Amino acid sequence: MTGESPERAAPPKGADGTNPLRFAVLGDSFSEGVGDRVAGAWRGWAPLLADGLAAEGRGTALLNLAVAGALSRDVADRQTLRALAFRPHLASVVVGVNDTLRHTFDIRLLAHHLDRVLTDLDATGAVLLTACLPDPGRMLGLPPPLARPLARRQRSVNAVVHALSDRYGAVHLHLADDRWTEDRGLWSADRLHPGERGHRAVAADFHRLLAARGLAHGAPPAREPVQPPPTRSEALLWLATAGTGWVLRRSRDLLPQLLLLAGAELRHWADGTGTAPLDARADAALAAALTATMGG
Repeated sequence: MTGESPERAAPPKGADGTNPLRFAVLGDSFSEGVGDRVAGAWRGWAPLLADGLAAEGRGTALLNLAVAGALSRDVADRQTLRALAFRPHLASVVVGVNDTLRHTFDIRLLAHHLDRVLTDLDATGAVLLTACLPDPGRMLGLPPPLARPLARRQRSVNAVVHALSDRYGAVHLHLADDRWTEDRGLWSADRLHPGERGHRAVAADFHRLLAARGLAHGAPPAREPVQPPPTRSEALLWLATAGTGWVLRRSRDLLPQLLLLAGAELRHWADGTGTAPLDARADAALAAALTATMGG
């Protein structure tokens, strides 16, 4: 696998004289590789997948633009132009969890941003890779009044991702399925990012889906971890320092609103209406977002 700058006029050629397959990665910390550290740096699922994409002798040029904390707006406004200049054959777009952790969350704007990104990349002929993700409240084990508002938001994000994936024929991975969320061995100490085993599983499942379409020609990534797992003390130290800081940085502007949302949950339960009115409101906002984005 080779690195490549998007400003280059032509990519380096493989051993047989062909241009390497170009793979652009857009998104947030999930695609940056957080949770899978190798030699002091994040690796993650994208390089593992890239190693198995091209036929022998061709090679793959990987451009990973994903940045921790990125919102859908950041991907649309900053990452996409660099990805388009790279002229990718494949492009992954996985983003949305950080949007759910902000008080400015707006499913209609998120749908608009994602549609812009996928439209532009699709227009170049790139094969698109997408994924839906678990809701952070469930992964963190938050109490129900706090978890339900986040779950509602993530369900809306995933519904938008599913709809757009169908529209553009994307290779789509269902990472919100129970087999992913219930297997804690796939996740790092922070419970929000995959560990090495999880990143390998993501890479292997994307490879399987791409191979089924005749788009992956190398060996699939190994599923078993190579790096020793962190010790319990290392995991606890990470949670107490970097992990806690990560959560606070992502949700600091959400917390006051999240407490208000939790209060609304409790009031509805107290008056006997349960979550039905709040679910209906979220469903209406999602329907409006899909109508505005999909045109019906």
